[in-house]
Amino acid sequence: MVNVIGLGYIGLPTALMMASHGVEVIGTDYNTELVETLNSGKTTFKEKGIDDLFTKAVKAGIQFTSKYQVTDTYIISVPTPYDKFSKKVDACYVIAAVKDVLKVCPKGAVIVIESTVSPGTMDKYIRPAVEKEGFVTGRDINLVHAPERIIPGNMVFELVHNNRTIGADDHTVGEKIKDLYASFCKGEIVVTDIKTAEMTKVVENTFRAVNIAFANELAKICRHDDMDVYEIIKICNMHPRVNILQPGPGVGGHCISVDPWFLVGDYPSLAKVIDESMKTNDGMPDFLLNRIYEIMKDNGLTDVKRVGLYGLTYKENVDDMRESPTLQLLESQERHLAAGLKVYDPFITEDVVNHQYHDLDEFIENVDMVVIMVKHNEIIEKMNKLKNKIILDCHNIIKMDGVYHI
Repeated sequence: MVNVIGLGYIGLPTALMMASHGVEVIGTDYNTELVETLNSGKTTFKEKGIDDLFTKAVKAGIQFTSKYQVTDTYIISVPTPYDKFSKKVDACYVIAAVKDVLKVCPKGAVIVIESTVSPGTMDKYIRPAVEKEGFVTGRDINLVHAPERIIPGNMVFELVHNNRTIGADDHTVGEKIKDLYASFCKGEIVVTDIKTAEMTKVVENTFRAVNIAFANELAKICRHDDMDVYEIIKICNMHPRVNILQPGPGVGGHCISVDPWFLVGDYPSLAKVIDESMKTNDGMPDFLLNRIYEIMKDNGLTDVKRVGLYGLTYKENVDDMRESPTLQLLESQERHLAAGLKVYDPFITEDVVNHQYHDLDEFIENVDMVVIMVKHNEIIEKMNKLKNKIILDCHNIIKMDGVYHI
């Protein structure tokens, strides 16, 4: 039996996937309301394919509880927030989960950490926490790091098809966990040491962050001299060895916008390119806010309350708002003492910010300018509703004349 600890965006799909592929699974979460929701037959967030997977897992016998189980394998998938000032990961939730596991697990158990951590976290925090409780790692408790590699909006597919990395002290233990993931994963599964596994996940997200920063910086350069950044990128990408990404209003989510800071925090004198890239991405909401004011001025629009932000989530067609560029822009707006921007997102059904709308038509009716922050399918399919509006399209998706861009 496998006890999956933490039933959020990563833990729940992992637990469901294993259960639906013949693994006996019990999912544990300290949030009793979340557990009750799952036990009532409902999932706790929107995700393509998650409801079907949930149905299969329930039929296969998956259970949900707030209690830790006595078993030989644990998968910990809890949040790892980072301190915005020190730029370092806070492993407190992982440590707490490990300590709770140690209260019930038998000797010889394997504890798999799926949560994303900075390189060295297992050695600095997890291993000492285990040994402080009187266990010897490698003998009483086997530690493994198996970082997740999935993205909201395509989780179910990527769980099956993405490659995986298993980091373990003991190669034999690593192979055992590899077999567990191979019950559903069709991608290549590599077994390596723990610190390498920690580093590879962070490096993957850092690579993407740096490349996004290049696109965003290019957009700023092109804006300065009134050039079309999208045309330039399109032509450059015709070169067989060039693949420039698209600029955007900022970077959100709990991976690309966060993980690179781990390297900056741990290696401040070495991670110079990464540091500057992250500052570029983090500066996009401020840049965009200035762009909004610029377009308002050009069109004689004086009231910021007549400007609406379309999209609250950090990416299209999901309900995940973590580190969302829109939330960052709203924070920036408040710092500039110009609060009042209206907001709408079809995936966010509860009020989470001021001046939020829950109906697209009502939202559009009450603004003169629409800023496309997120390229949800809805706005692409209903772009005709934006006729006669001033449009700032941050993703180059609205095919109309007179549309402004970043």
